[in-house]
Formats: sequence, C-alpha cells, structure tokens
Amino acid sequence: MSATRVFVARLAGCGVFDPQGDRVGKVIDVLMAYRTTLPPRTTGFIIEISGRRRVFLPIARVTAIAPGQLITNGLIDLRRFTMRGQEVRAIAEMLGRKVTLLDGAGLASIEDFAIEKGKRGDWVLSELFVRKQKKNSAIPFAKGPTMFVQWQEVVENRENPADQDARQLLSTVADLRPADLATAVLDLPEHRMLALADELDDERLADLLEELPEEEQLEIINDLDDERAAEVLDLMGPDDAADLMANLSPERAEMLLSLMDDEEADDIRQLLTYEPYTAGGMMTPEAIICAADTTIAQAMALVRRKEVEPVLAAQVFVTLPPYEAPTGRYLGVVHFQKLLRYPPHERLGSILDTEQEPVALDTPIAQIHRYLASYDLVALPVTDDENRLVGVVTVDDVLDHLLPDDWRSEEER
Repeated sequence: MSATRVFVARLAGCGVFDPQGDRVGKVIDVLMAYRTTLPPRTTGFIIEISGRRRVFLPIARVTAIAPGQLITNGLIDLRRFTMRGQEVRAIAEMLGRKVTLLDGAGLASIEDFAIEKGKRGDWVLSELFVRKQKKNSAIPFAKGPTMFVQWQEVVENRENPADQDARQLLSTVADLRPADLATAVLDLPEHRMLALADELDDERLADLLEELPEEEQLEIINDLDDERAAEVLDLMGPDDAADLMANLSPERAEMLLSLMDDEEADDIRQLLTYEPYTAGGMMTPEAIICAADTTIAQAMALVRRKEVEPVLAAQVFVTLPPYEAPTGRYLGVVHFQKLLRYPPHERLGSILDTEQEPVALDTPIAQIHRYLASYDLVALPVTDDENRLVGVVTVDDVLDHLLPDDWRSEEER
C-alpha cells in the first residue's frame, strides 16, 4: 500500500523497484528544493544502481512510496547525478541542522522530517521532528526533549554549517561497509564530512580513511587533534598509515609517530624509507607467518582470526625464526586452498610451495602487476638482500596505486 506521508531518514537504503517488482537500486538521499515562502518540496531521489553508479530519480517517475521501498514507472535516467540550483540533500545536509524555534523556546536540531503528498501529486515537507537543546541538567549526557513543529514555526541556521549535528547522519550510514561509506562521504560538503568523521568511533574512522582518496584523508586527519589522530593511525594497516603520513608535514608526522604504539610506529617508519611505487613502498608487514613444523590446524586458526583481511588470509608464509617481519630466512608459501586438501595434523613444511619467487624491495609496481596477473596471485612475498620476509604486496594495494585518486567519483566509461 502506498504511503502519502513518510519520514526521510527512513528512506535511506530503501530498495527501488520497477513495475515488474525487479530491484533496480537503492535510495541514497532525498533531494529537496527551497522555495521563497512555502516549505521545501521534494524534487526526487539520489539512487545507486548497479556498479555503484549514482543517478537522479525525479519524483514524477515514482509511482508509489511504501514501507522500505520506492516503486518507479520503470524509466531511469542513467546519466550521473549532479546538483542543481536550490536543491539540497535531505539526509546529508538537512538532518542535524540547527533551527531557531519562533515561539521563543530557543534552538533545536532537525532529527527527521516528514514529506507529504499534496493534492497535485507533489511531495512537500510537512513537519519537522526536532530535538531541543538541553538546558542545565543534573543528569550527565541527558538529551533535550523532542517535538514536532511546522516549517513555518522555525528558522533554519544556514549561516554557520559547522554547528550542524552529524549524529542523525551517522545513524543513516551506520550499516554501510567501509568502501560504501567512503563513497557516501565523498558526496558530502566538507563541513559535513568532518562532522561525520568526528562522530565515528576510532576503528570505523580508520576503516574509512583506508578507503578515501588522499585529499579527503588529509582533510580529516588534519582536523583531528594529535591524540585522536594517533589512535586512528594505530588502527589502520601500516601500509595505509604510511601512505597517509608521507603526505603530512615532517613535523606533524613525527609528532603522531611519537604518540603511536611503538611497534606500529616502527613499522611505519620503516615503510616510509622505501620509494612509493615499489614493493617496499606498497607492502604490509602484517602477513600470516608460521614455522615449517606448524600444523595445518594451527595455521587455519590463524587464518580464521576476524582481524585478518581476506586478501592476507589467502596464504600462509613459512620462514625460519623470528616469525614477525623482518623474519628469518624465507622458505615458501602455503595457499589457503591447499590447507583445505590435507589433514589437520599435516605440517606446513611438507606441503610448501617453493616455486613462488619473492620480489625484492625495489621491484617497481609495473613488474609486480605483471607478476600477479601472470600467475593469478592475490599476494606476493617481499624479501630483503638476506632473503628475510619483510612484508607482502597484495593485489588490492597494487590496484589502489594503479587507479586514479578520484576513481570513486569518476564518470564511468
């Protein structure tokens, strides 16, 4: 059954379907257009279709809005979405915005708002759900009361966007994977991006930074105080953290390194000594490394750890002690599929692949790319002059360096 009144925050992530019931995408945001005296009206939706492509769906092509879904007339304009004139994104920009209550009750922030279908078929903002600013309270962290108000009963504070609360925006992106969160963040104005980063917990922010282009990484990390920036960098992969730090001023980079965990900081300092587009500059020291007498059962326990990235869990590297990079002499590798073919008590040394040659620290990216493609590999061991395993170059690291910095927002070809 089609609704005639919906709250916009509940539309985020809703499925978009054609008349036959086939899913064609999902809702990313709702576009509103300001008017001189009347409440803003809905002009359409930003939807994401296959290939993470974002396009504009005009409200005129929406035949029904039901719980959890939009039904279209089947016509989708595949041109990439661009903003126009007085349009504003409801979820990304309006939620969290401060308003002044005209009854003299002070300030409030927009937590949600309803759009309602009018007699002429257009959808218009009908009422706001706001949270009043908390006055002096004996209860720590208490929130102010909420209330419904009409658009005519408030005045928006659009002069100081930095005051905009990002907590409601955070709730709409809470379930996104890091790569999808990065795509969403790139659509935000700078002040909203920084406000959202401030609301994310350290681990989530570290995941986000690993997915963002260099420019946005620097904007966020430079907006953080030194203590928090160091905590976030501690949680990033050493290779990603090193790439980010290479673009900071030497003074800020050294300050952050001094605040980080000693072991993490040492890894990053070492990575910063290598040329950027070489095996040393792209590798991570966080490989799964075992002794030759490690059983398959023990190796599988290491592979199953939640914190191990899938691309690093695809193989176990075998060396002489010590078993942290830089290790003892590199012996070989056992691929995950091979671990599945042998009994749990079998030793890694008896099923070792010694034919996969490691690459040197100064191996250029073009050669690594060809090696990975030629042998259908997802990772390559990197050794130093003494044949010690110092890290691993993964296929996603190579892709990150081959793709342009703005590949997430580029027009698809």
